[in-house]
Amino acid sequence: MDEITIPTVEVSGVPDPLPTGLVVVDVREDDEWAAGHIEGALHIPLGQLAVRADEVPADGQVLVYCHAGGRSARAVGFLQQRGVDAVNLAGGVIAWHQAGRRLI
Repeated sequence: MDEITIPTVEVSGVPDPLPTGLVVVDVREDDEWAAGHIEGALHIPLGQLAVRADEVPADGQVLVYCHAGGRSARAVGFLQQRGVDAVNLAGGVIAWHQAGRRLI
């Protein structure tokens, strides 16, 4: 079985402000989303991604994040298999917040 390499980017590698057209997907649960998320993110909890994958555009890059990076890595693997140019945010929302990036 081929191992899939999960493309990953550090928070420092994500432009601030986010580029126009960049799709950001939050795969955390509802309570985590409500506690704070990246502005403009599309909320699709990991458990719903298989049935809601068509909501993720396949044209252009997609930045995926969760709390610490584990769930989003699984989501990126799934999306990559569907032909989506998805990238995992290393460290998730924890790293985003620690870098002083805004959550709403």
